[in-house]
Amino acid sequence: MIGVGLYSRKQASSVEGFVLGGRSVGPWLSAFAFGTSYFSAVVFVGYAGQFGWKYGLSSAWIGIGNAVIGSLLAWIILGRRTKLMTQHIESRTMPDFFGTRFSDQRLRVVASVIAFVFLIPYTAGVYSGISRLFEMGFNIPYEYCVVVMSALTAVYVILGGYKATAMNDFIQGIIMLFGIVAVILAVLSAQGGLTEAVSKLAQLPADGATEPGSGMFATWLGPDPWGLLGVIILTSLGTMGLPQMVGKFYSITDESAIKRGTIISTIFAFIVAGGCYFLGGFGRLYDPVIGANGKIAFDSIVPAMLVTLPDVLIALVVLLVLSASMSTLASLVLTSSSTMTLDLIYRDKKSLPGEVEEGSIDDIVSEKIESRKVVIMRVLIVFFIVLSLLIALNPPTFIAQLMGISWGALAGAFLAPFMLGLYWRKATTASVWACFIWGVGITVVNMLLGNPFSPINCGAVAMLGGFPVVLLVSLFTRQLPKSDVARMFQCYEKSEKK
Repeated sequence: MIGVGLYSRKQASSVEGFVLGGRSVGPWLSAFAFGTSYFSAVVFVGYAGQFGWKYGLSSAWIGIGNAVIGSLLAWIILGRRTKLMTQHIESRTMPDFFGTRFSDQRLRVVASVIAFVFLIPYTAGVYSGISRLFEMGFNIPYEYCVVVMSALTAVYVILGGYKATAMNDFIQGIIMLFGIVAVILAVLSAQGGLTEAVSKLAQLPADGATEPGSGMFATWLGPDPWGLLGVIILTSLGTMGLPQMVGKFYSITDESAIKRGTIISTIFAFIVAGGCYFLGGFGRLYDPVIGANGKIAFDSIVPAMLVTLPDVLIALVVLLVLSASMSTLASLVLTSSSTMTLDLIYRDKKSLPGEVEEGSIDDIVSEKIESRKVVIMRVLIVFFIVLSLLIALNPPTFIAQLMGISWGALAGAFLAPFMLGLYWRKATTASVWACFIWGVGITVVNMLLGNPFSPINCGAVAMLGGFPVVLLVSLFTRQLPKSDVARMFQCYEKSEKK
């Protein structure tokens, strides 16, 4: 990983190279970067265990939803248009897109603050998935593990920027593919094969029932189809509104690479996400770990399934989870540092495509400023990693709650205005402000009230509700000048002529 960082460092001397890999990252690296940023230890250890226990084999639908909606549709709907428009308006981050597309740099500032507030706790939460696995496999304290992991990640991200991150994501993605397949085969073999494992699952009583043989945990839709649907929406639709995920489309090399990346990313998601949730569906065949509060420790379900595996496979699992965690961590800290640097510290005066800036500074001064931005981003990467590490080592009680709502808040605020901003010319500045308030407001209020609605369902409502908010507010608020909007949408017309 450090070698990859050294190899990539020459391409990380400019802002464009450090943040976006020079917008020349190929389909394989982009697809694996998207997938490994999507699926972290949170999914493998936390979500697979919790939802596998709750929904049984039907939890595999979550993985299928992640592949079809979170990967396939995300690339089809956003890939080409994001690449073309962000390059056309010279946008490097999602907050930058909002500020330029909707002609209000205050949107850029507020969006960067929202991203910072909800990405840092999410970054800290990534660490938690590996703690029990390390203690289970090697009796190594969790603290040592996260310090080494964060140090390694810091080195290669600081050295090589996005290109190093993408190359390491590819390596880590291959480990994840082989790891999840091997673990599934081993777990099923230990239960007597697939047919026998499903038969055992069908004999288990439903929650609250005493008679065995309900079969609910071995059915297609499981015991709670509506709850399952909420999880699918949150974990699948959310990718289209997360800055660290959408950023992968900014950097891909060209339109033909987007088509290939779509196929690669979808296959990767089917194997990794589908495999994780399918594996978690058999969690009830193992004795649950009861926490200090007398309730089932969901984070311990998957480790309990794996503790009986041969040592070689346990090592592979730890490597799998480390790879998943480091790839997500790298993506999050690079997104956070670039957003803070470009959207808060150095907010360049942006001009619309086709406009000529007056009094532009000479190339030497411009190069010095670019170099200074890269230095600041590298310093902020260290700051973000240290901050998330401190939170992970001493987690306050609210972090677990904030982790649960981070996807809902980010995607609830960003998804609708970003997607509609790419497609709909009549989306207004006021509608973006309204969606920011809606997405963050509904999730934070729900948290402050003690989560009367589950964070999962609340997050799903925040995402879906953003679309009518943007549409309705746009109908009753002042439109952007048609000439400005036309210049932004020229990129699609030029592409179609080619």
